[in-house]
Amino acid sequence: MTVVLDGETLTPADVAAVARDDERVEIADAARDRVHTSRERVEDVIQSGEAVYGINTGFGELVDERIPPEKREQLQVNLLRSHAAGAGRELTREEVRAMLVARINALVKGYSGVRERVVNHLVTLCNEGVQPVVYSRGSLGASGDLAPLAHLSLVLIGEGEADIDATESTDSPRRVSGQSALEEIGLEALSLEPKEGLALINGTQLTTGLAALAVVDGERLVTAADAAGALTTETTLGTTATSESAIHDVRPHAGQQASAANVRAFTAGSDVVEAHRNCDRVQDAYSLRCFPQVHGAVRDAIAHLRDAVEVELNSATDNPLVFAADRVDDRASGTDRAAVLSGGNFHGTPLALRLEYVRLALADLAAITERRIDRLLNPNLQESHLPPFLATDSGVESGYMIAQYTAAALCTEIRSLGPASTDNTPVSGGQEDHVSMSAHSALYVRRALESARWVVAAELVCGTEAADYLDEAFDTDESLSLGTGTAAARDLVREVVPPLAATGDRPVRPDIEAVAALLEDGLVTGALEQDTA
Repeated sequence: MTVVLDGETLTPADVAAVARDDERVEIADAARDRVHTSRERVEDVIQSGEAVYGINTGFGELVDERIPPEKREQLQVNLLRSHAAGAGRELTREEVRAMLVARINALVKGYSGVRERVVNHLVTLCNEGVQPVVYSRGSLGASGDLAPLAHLSLVLIGEGEADIDATESTDSPRRVSGQSALEEIGLEALSLEPKEGLALINGTQLTTGLAALAVVDGERLVTAADAAGALTTETTLGTTATSESAIHDVRPHAGQQASAANVRAFTAGSDVVEAHRNCDRVQDAYSLRCFPQVHGAVRDAIAHLRDAVEVELNSATDNPLVFAADRVDDRASGTDRAAVLSGGNFHGTPLALRLEYVRLALADLAAITERRIDRLLNPNLQESHLPPFLATDSGVESGYMIAQYTAAALCTEIRSLGPASTDNTPVSGGQEDHVSMSAHSALYVRRALESARWVVAAELVCGTEAADYLDEAFDTDESLSLGTGTAAARDLVREVVPPLAATGDRPVRPDIEAVAALLEDGLVTGALEQDTA
C-alpha cells in the first residue's frame, strides 16, 4: 500500500501504517499544484517589499526587526539552528515517522509557501528510512512543536543527526550526520528560501503524530479490555445479562453500546454462560456489572480525540499562512495575488484538552481492569472453584498474586501524569504569553497507554489461567467451552504463556510482557475480529 498525501484525507490509520509498517508515501498531483501556487504567492509578497512576518522580519519578540534581502536565507537557517534546543529522551522511530508524515501532509495543503523541493526532500527521508534524531522535550505546543520540528528539519540542510534503517548490507540501523544521511539517499542539502524555515518548524506535528498513534492504540486497547472483561465474567461465573441490548438501548451512548455489543459477541456460544444462567447470584460487583458503561465512556473519549486528530492532520497549522487575495476580506499584507496572514493555528489546545480527556479515561480503564484482576485472585472474593491467587499449592506458591500489585502501581502512575494543558509559562519576551503544552499531553498519553496496556495484559493472563479451572465449577464430565471471542483471546494468550499450573511459580513479568506485546501489535484485536465476524 502507498499512502497518498493530499492535505485532505490523512487518517490515524494512515499515520500508523507509515510510522510502523513502513508504507511509502507519495504526493497527489492536485496537492503539488497547490504547493506551486502557494510558493508563487510568497514570491509575489517578496517582490512587493511589504513587511511580512517570517519572510522579511524577525521572529517572536523580534517581529519588528526588518531583514534585508541578502540575509533572508540566513534568517531561515538560523531559525532551525537556534530552535533546535530539545531535551529529554530521543523520540522512537515510529514517533519520528509519525511527525514526518503529518508534517508533509500539512505542507501540501497549500498554505505554507514552501517550494516543492522541500516537500520532496521530506518524502524521500520517509520512504528511504531516514529518521532525524529528535528530542522529546522542549515543545510548549505554541507556536507549535518548535524545538522537535527544528531537530526534524535540521537534516534537510545537512545538519543535525539521523538514523538510517538497516539494509541488506548493514545489520542494524546506523547513526550518521545530517549531511551523510542526505548523501546516502542521493539528496543535496537544501538552501532555504524565505518562509521555508518557519514553515518547517511552526505547527503541531509532534502532538498530532503522537495523538494519531494514540487513537489507533486506544481503540485497540479498549476492544481488548472488552474481551478481558468478558473472559473474567465467564471465569468468575458472572452474568452477561448486564450486556443485553435492552439495557443499553435506553441509555444509548455510542461507546457503551459498542462495548456491550462486544461482550455479547465475545461470549456468544459460551457453554459456561449457559451452565450457570439460572444460578442464585442476583448481581455481580460493579467491575463486572458496569464495565460496558465504563469501557464505553473510554471509547467515547477516544472518539472525541479521533475527531480532533482527523481535522488536525489535514489542517494548515504554521504561521503565517499564504492565501489568494480574494480569500481575505481585509488583506493584511501582500500583493493583489496574495495575502499572508499571521494567526494562531499552531496553538495545540484543540488537541491538548482532548488528550487530557483520554489520559483520564485510560486511568479509569486501568482502574476497573485492576479491580477485575483482584476478583480473579483474591481468595476473599473468588468463586470457590478458583485457588487463591491461581496458585496450585497456595502458601508454598504465590501464583499471580503480584500481578495485581503491579497493576495497582501502574494505575497510580497513570493518575499522576499531568494535567499539563492547564499550565502556562509565557515565553519570547511575553509575545507568546499563553501556550498549550500539548506535546506534554501527547507524551503523557503515550505513557498512560503503555501502563494501561500492561494492566489489560495482566487481566488476560489471569483470566486465561482461571479458565483452566472452569470444569471444576460444574458437576459435569464434559469440558465447557468459552465464548467465541473469549476462546480466541484465551488461545492467543496460550500461544505465548504456558499454564502456571504446569510449572508452579515462575517470574510473572515475561507472561504479562508477552501478552502486552500482542496487544501493542493489535494481534488480540485482530483475533477477536476474525473469530467473531
